Amino acid sequence: MPLALSAWGVCSVCTRSLERRITTCPQCGLPAANRDLPCGRCLKKSPPWSALVAVDDYVPPLSGLIHALKFSGQSSLAQPLARLLLLAVLQARRTRALPKIDMVVNVPLYRRRHWRRGYNQSDLLCRPLARWLGCCYDASALTRVHATAIQHQLNARLRKRNLKNAFRLELPVHGLHIAIVDDVVTTGSTVAELSRLLLQSGAASVQVWCLCRTL
Repeated sequence: MPLALSAWGVCSVCTRSLERRITTCPQCGLPAANRDLPCGRCLKKSPPWSALVAVDDYVPPLSGLIHALKFSGQSSLAQPLARLLLLAVLQARRTRALPKIDMVVNVPLYRRRHWRRGYNQSDLLCRPLARWLGCCYDASALTRVHATAIQHQLNARLRKRNLKNAFRLELPVHGLHIAIVDDVVTTGSTVAELSRLLLQSGAASVQVWCLCRTL
């Protein structure tokens, strides 16, 4: 369908088709009986972040767009995908009373992987989000200090071990409410490690915003 604004990249019909069709926990983002209260998993062992916002599960057409952004060099997809995430965040603020944040941070790539890809897709999502929401963003706030194995090739236990001490915080975050922006959250190991680092460094709260939460 024609777009009212070409920069949006995704029409309203397709945008509506991406709305999550199952009830998910507001904290971990996994299937749950109630969309307003933490699920049994979170009550038993809460993740380090306070809330998770996702556009959809990792299913077509969103999965194909993310794959093209990450692995086919189609960086122009970042802004329309960021807009989908913005709509999900604004919806969560209306329906879940999601608190506003002071800063967004990206999930850093190791420098060799960043060089090979030519960009960090998380960074490309953060830039327009920070501008639209009027919050702070510094692409260098977090760095990955050593190379790690590719996460999607590992099971949950190895993912957690793979990321231990992999990141370093480069900026003061004391008292700030922060959102970590990622393309896909699978086991949550990466965003959990980053959340712990931010909270240990004095952040007031951490949210996770992602395009896809695998269910």
